[in-house]
Formats: sequence, structure tokens, C-alpha cells
Amino acid sequence: MPSDAAIAAIDCGTNSTRLLVADAAGRPLERLMRITRLGQGVDSTGRLAPEAIERCVAVLAEYRQVMDRLGVGRGRLAATSATRDAVNGADFLSAAGRVTGLDAELLTGLDEGRLSLAGAVADLDPSEGPFLVLDIGGGSTELVAGDGPHDPELAAVSLQLGCVRVSERFLATDPPTAGELAAARTEVVAQLDRAVAEHPRFTASHRLVGLAGTVTTLVSLHKGMAEYDRDLVHHAVLTAADVKRWYEVLAADTVADRLGRPGMVPGRQDVIVGGALILDAVMDRLGFAECLVSEADILDGLVASQVVG
Repeated sequence: MPSDAAIAAIDCGTNSTRLLVADAAGRPLERLMRITRLGQGVDSTGRLAPEAIERCVAVLAEYRQVMDRLGVGRGRLAATSATRDAVNGADFLSAAGRVTGLDAELLTGLDEGRLSLAGAVADLDPSEGPFLVLDIGGGSTELVAGDGPHDPELAAVSLQLGCVRVSERFLATDPPTAGELAAARTEVVAQLDRAVAEHPRFTASHRLVGLAGTVTTLVSLHKGMAEYDRDLVHHAVLTAADVKRWYEVLAADTVADRLGRPGMVPGRQDVIVGGALILDAVMDRLGFAECLVSEADILDGLVASQVVG
């Protein structure tokens, strides 16, 4: 393939399917995101729903056209929590590979965390580390502590918690009841306690870096964005007070009320409370006063892994 061919990265997550195309040096050319909810019902059924697979594959076909238009010569397609947890995950990987022409990879939680860290801290000052990268996905949440992806003392864990999983498992009422929220928080804190006991470095990190749709949507809401602006979101800071306030406000809203708020990203209104609960609990349990929000994440890590030289 030509050495100057573009590079693609696709992330098939539990809630969204995303594409990043970059030039041969890794400079972004186009980013796309679609809410596909691949993980619909996986927590209760253990299977990817046929309609969820169909939604995701349709978006992947669209992404293949974008890749062709931009002259992509190589790429990586990664699937994460929902596909890991589903007994029919291999069926989705096969379909995803056919429609994109890429080898569909099933990442482990550790691989996912390492790639997220690589993307998130690439443009940060290393002297601000060690970092704790918090990637709140739909089905899982990755915590990764280290100075960078090649840190020999890197600590990482993948929690069976995510905005979709927490919402489907605990938050059945619209809006959720106090009892539902308390039960969800109890489970989140219990998993965090086990993670901290196993990896004390999580509490020794200097800066918390938050990734994915929960934290970026909270910034969009906090700024009241009429239209989502990636440049305004990237490296914005959410204080612990900001997060707690928005968690409480959104938890008191109905799904319809959340969707009507300026800055709400359509497709996240029914799972944002679960995600905000996780972020609030992490900041409280680990003692972080601020969260630096990053738009650079696993996609950027997947691209960086393909840059030659």
C-alpha cells in the first residue's frame, strides 16, 4: 500500500460506533460518531440483539464509504465490552469484518485501557502525571493509572459498569427513584473499593482524565451548547461540584426533559444519569477535585499504533 495512505480506526462500543480517519502521520482528517446501542439488553440476555447488530453494521457500511473517499490504506476495527460479554459476539465480529474489509478485533479490558491511555495523554505534559484515565463506556469502565502506555508500573482494571449497564440494571423508573440511585451507587462504590485495593496507584495519580460520551456530554450541558463543539469540549475541566450538580439535576429529570436541555447529545438522554453517577462516585471515592475532559481516546490510540516511524 502507498506509504502516504490514510489510516482508519473504528471503535464499536456498547452505546456508540465511532470512526477516526487520519493521514499517514496520524493527523486527524475526519471523526464520526453514531449512537447504535450495540449493547442493548446484553446485561440481561447475554446476547447481542439482532436489531442492534443490524444498526451497527449499517453504520459500518457508511464508514466504509467514508474510508474509501479519504483513501484509507489500512485500519483497525475494535469491539469492546458488549461484544466481549455476548455469547454471539463472534457473529458480530464476522459481520463487521465483512462490511468494512478490516480484521475485527475483540479487545480485552486491559488492551482497551492501554489504548485509551495512549490516546488521552499524548498531548498532555508528562510532568503532570501520573495520570488516572477514566473511560466510562456503555458496558464497562476502564481505569488506567500511569505516566503513559509504556509505563512499566501501569495499573489497569476494567469494571463491569458502564452508563448503559448501570441504567438497564438499576434505573428502571423515569426519573429514577432514590432507592434505585442508591442501589446503583452501592454497586459502583463496591467495585471501586475492590479496584483500589488491588491497584493502590489509582489513589496516587495527580490528574484525572475523563473520556467518552458521559463526560463530554456533561461538558456540553455545562456550557449549554446549542451545537456540539469538539474544540470547546477538549481539555475542558469539570469540578467535583459541577459533576455532582449535573448528576442531581439530570437524575431528577425525565428522559424527555433531559433531551430538551441545551447541550444534551441525542441518544444519551436515557443513560446519562448512569454515567454521571459513575463519574461522581469515582471523583468522590478517589478524592479528585477536578476532571480534565479529553476528546482524544481509544480511537487516537488505535491510529497511533498504526503510524509508521
